[in-house]
Amino acid sequence: MKKITTFLIFFMLLICPMAMAEEVSLTIDNAIAIAMRDNRDILLKSEDVKKAKSAIKEARASLYPSVDLTSTWSRNNGYYSKDFSTFNYQAGAKQYLYKGGKTINSIKYNEYNLEADQARLDKIKLETILGVKKSFYTLLLANQYAELNKNILKNTKGHLDFIEARYKSGLASESDVLQIKSSLDSVKQAYENALNQIESSAALLNNYLYLDNDVSVIPEGEFSYTEEELIFDQALLHSLNNRPEIKQYEAQYKAAEKAVGMAKADNRLSVYASWDYYNRSNIAMGTSKNWNDNNIIGITFSWPVFDGWAAKSKIEQSIVDLKEADIMRQKAAGDIALEFKNAYIGLKNAIVKIDSTESDLKVYNDNMASVKEKFKQGIASSLDLDDAILKYSVSKFNKDNAVYDYVIAKSSLDKAMGGDL
Repeated sequence: MKKITTFLIFFMLLICPMAMAEEVSLTIDNAIAIAMRDNRDILLKSEDVKKAKSAIKEARASLYPSVDLTSTWSRNNGYYSKDFSTFNYQAGAKQYLYKGGKTINSIKYNEYNLEADQARLDKIKLETILGVKKSFYTLLLANQYAELNKNILKNTKGHLDFIEARYKSGLASESDVLQIKSSLDSVKQAYENALNQIESSAALLNNYLYLDNDVSVIPEGEFSYTEEELIFDQALLHSLNNRPEIKQYEAQYKAAEKAVGMAKADNRLSVYASWDYYNRSNIAMGTSKNWNDNNIIGITFSWPVFDGWAAKSKIEQSIVDLKEADIMRQKAAGDIALEFKNAYIGLKNAIVKIDSTESDLKVYNDNMASVKEKFKQGIASSLDLDDAILKYSVSKFNKDNAVYDYVIAKSSLDKAMGGDL
C-alpha cells in the first residue's frame, strides 16, 4: 500500500505540472512587442504593403522595352516528294515612347496605394497597441480586484464568527447574524465575478498576443501616472497631421486623381518603336537548305477613334471615386477630431478622480496607523485592525482604479494623436 501511495505521489508531481496551464510573466512592453510580432492582423497588412511594392515595380516595367524571342521547328511529311524540316527564329523588341500619360500615372497611382497600405498597417498597429494596453491593465486591475474581494471575504467571515459568538452569548440578535450571512453571500458572488473578470480579460489579452488558450499571462507592473500638460489646439493639430487615417485617405485621394489620368490615357494617342529580326531556313525543291535573315524597324502611332464610349465610362467612374475619396478624407478629419476630444476629456476626468481618491487614501492610511498603535496597546482587537487594513486596501484599490482610468484615457489619447510607431 505504501508503494502504491508513493507511486501516486510521484505520478502527480510528474504528470500534473505538464497538464497545468503554462504561466508567462509579461510587462506591458513585452506584451506590445509580442503583439507587433505575432498579431495576425498586423501580419496580413504587412503582406499588403509587400504586394503594393511589387505593384510599383510592375507599373515601372512599362518604362523599359519588352523583348520577345521565338524559335519554331516544323516537319513537312508527305506533301512533297521528299520530307523536310524548316527552322524559324524571331527576335522582337518594343518600346513605348508615349502612352497618353498612362505609364507615369500608373506609377504614381501605385505609389500612393503603397502609402495608403502603409497607413492602414500603422492604423492596425495603433489599434492593436491600444487593445493590448486595455486588456493588459484590465487584467492587472482584475487581479487586484479579486485579491481585494478575497480579503473582504475573509474579513466578512471573521465578522460572522464574531457575531455568531455574541449570538450564542445572547449579546446579538438572530437578525444580526442573518444580516452578516447575507453580506457574506454578496461578497462570495463579488469574488466569483472578480475571478470571471480575470478569465475574460486574460482571454482577450491572449487573443491580441495570439497565445494558446492554455497559456496564463501574469501581468507585471503597477498603476502609476505622470500628469502631462497638453495644449488642446496644438495637440489636436498634431493629431490631424499624424493619424494614419489622415495619411491613408490623403493617399487614396491622390491615387484617385491618378486613376482619372489613367482612364483619360485610354482615349489618347500612343506611340511605340519596334524592331523585329527574322531568321529562317529556305526551301527549294522540297528540301530545306540555306538560311536568310531580315529585320524590320518601325514606329507605330495609334489613336483610338471609337471604343463604344468605354473610355468615357471609365473616366466617369474614376471621377466618382475621386469625389468619394475627398468625402472620406473630410469625414476622417471630423471623426479624428471627435475621438481626440473625447479622449482629452476622459483624461481630464481621470485626473480629477485621482485627486479625489488620494484624499481618501490619506484619511484611511492615517486611520490604519492609528488602529495599529491601539492594537499594540491592546485597546483595539485584531478584527478592528483587519477592518482598518481592509478600508485602506479598498481606498488603495479605488486610487488604482482611478489611475487605471487615467492610463486607459492616456492610451486612447496617444492613439488619437497618432502614437509613436
